[in-house]
Amino acid sequence: MVIRYLDKVSDDKKELKKLSYRELNVLADEIRRTLVDTVSKTGGHLASNLGVVELTIAMHRCFDTPKDNFVFDVGHQVYTHKLLTGRYKEFSTLRQDGGLSGFPSPEESPHDTFAAGHSGASVSAAYGLVEAKNLKGDDSYTVVVIGDGSFTGGLVYEGLNNAGRKKGKLIVILNDNEMSISSPVGSLAKYLTTFRTNKVYYKVRNTAIDVLEVIPGGAGISSRLAMAKKIVKDYIYQNNNFFEDLGFQYMGPVDGHNIKALCRALEGAKEFDDKPVLLHVRTVKGMGYQPAELDPSQFHGISRFNVLTGEPLSVPGKKNYSDTFGELLCELAAEDRRICAITAAMALGTGLEDFAKRFPDRFFDVGIAEEHAATFSGGLAKGGMIPVFAVYSTFLQRAYDELVHDVSMQSQKVILAVDRAGFVGEDGRSHQGLLDVAFLKTIPGSMIYSPSSYDELSLHLRRAVESGGKVVAVRYPRGYEGYLPENYVASDENVSFFGKEGSSVAIVTYGSLFSNACLAMEALEKQGVDVRIIKLNRVWPIDEAAVREATKSGTVLFFEEGIKAGGAGEAFASMLLDAKYGGDYSHIAIDNTFVHHAAIKALEEEFDLSPEKMAEEVLRRVKN
Repeated sequence: MVIRYLDKVSDDKKELKKLSYRELNVLADEIRRTLVDTVSKTGGHLASNLGVVELTIAMHRCFDTPKDNFVFDVGHQVYTHKLLTGRYKEFSTLRQDGGLSGFPSPEESPHDTFAAGHSGASVSAAYGLVEAKNLKGDDSYTVVVIGDGSFTGGLVYEGLNNAGRKKGKLIVILNDNEMSISSPVGSLAKYLTTFRTNKVYYKVRNTAIDVLEVIPGGAGISSRLAMAKKIVKDYIYQNNNFFEDLGFQYMGPVDGHNIKALCRALEGAKEFDDKPVLLHVRTVKGMGYQPAELDPSQFHGISRFNVLTGEPLSVPGKKNYSDTFGELLCELAAEDRRICAITAAMALGTGLEDFAKRFPDRFFDVGIAEEHAATFSGGLAKGGMIPVFAVYSTFLQRAYDELVHDVSMQSQKVILAVDRAGFVGEDGRSHQGLLDVAFLKTIPGSMIYSPSSYDELSLHLRRAVESGGKVVAVRYPRGYEGYLPENYVASDENVSFFGKEGSSVAIVTYGSLFSNACLAMEALEKQGVDVRIIKLNRVWPIDEAAVREATKSGTVLFFEEGIKAGGAGEAFASMLLDAKYGGDYSHIAIDNTFVHHAAIKALEEEFDLSPEKMAEEVLRRVKN
């Protein structure tokens, strides 16, 4: 692949401003080829990044980071930004252990203002930046890039409502790549869009207003002109004055793949010092790579794939936990018409596409609004339904208060299908599912199940439907079923036991780590060391039978793929203390840190949760 401009502009941002618009379009092509080639090898978010190539080029053409701040909502569209800020030579390390993050990372570069990963937070964060700049007399710009999908979340409106009331150099770019917020039609609308995004227009307009305000009768003329302009504009833009009612100057929509038009619009937006600006930009997800354009959902977050065909390189036809959950929920829904499925814009990711087709009246996609999803589920439960809210562990964090106040406190049962529980690998810090056990167990009346196989997922999901709990979570990992020993039998009991009874060492664990514990036990048996595995099927409340079994061993090691503080291992320690246990107890978990991006196996090794590390820890205790 021939690179003429990307290498140059990445090393020196000033070079970008020297390029002609024709050369900038060549640069955009180079960036797209780099994105497709790299993500095909590393996996990552492709469709969203392909859609903002020209927009990101225009932003760097018109602003100067890190003096001016870019705040990316969600952050999965920052690959072009990284390429333009000195990281082209490292780009092949994207999402790899020790390499570039797939999201904004202030630790990685001063050009990344805020770390991100969850949607809807950008406007509030940017508004805080603007106010800090106002207090310090800093006249630099703060630019937000937020997708239309994020506008289903309430935090966006809270931020807009506050930011629109204050002065400051804030420009919010609405990247509209799917939902049509405004649909101007005809040549006149296109002409006015071009005219209204021209900075000369705003200079002339402001000068005219200043003149009218000082001549006799001018104020009235100015007011009537403004009213006439608003009437015409509202008619053409179908009364799209929502953002202006919030205090923003609305501009657009602008072709998000026309660099010249984007630069004109951004320069026009910079002319406003008295109010924030919302610039509406229309883009196409997956732009420039046909497989991603045809199926942007599939290429939103994708693993390694064949560049020529767009086909994934993973094992075809192999079911993962999400797929299995979707099939099981369909089976249960066919048996019980009360079962409903809820997702927060993640039907594909959580395996609910078939459910949506088979039971459309009982399927609810609420958009990126996890808080609403939790309370809505509470309402469904109050109405006599059995709601199953399928959600990634990392996104469930946003709905904690609603689960407390609107579900548990109301004594309503809501089932949480907690996908991507534990390490998620290359998506990194914002997406690791390491907090759900710790915060769910604080909710009165909650239950948490953690299957170690597809068969157990079936048993635990059915048990959740039949249980009388309030918040009932069934949590399962990203990816596929792990290793299972020959004597393994799926169980819907609260606890299962494996290995020799009365062994001097007991390993306590749950979920996907059970596979690692079994491999460690088999390796230790070859060295003449017997181990007892205590597997928590119901992680919370912990069954006392598990504690009684643990007290029979002189050494107890609790391995947990979750945060240590508040985790199940801490609760187990307390129960051992109550049982007057006098042996040696250790809790091996994620201790007071956010986990970086790396392959899951590498993370297990780093945090002493791999089979090898488990065996090493047992041998160390036995030898001592």
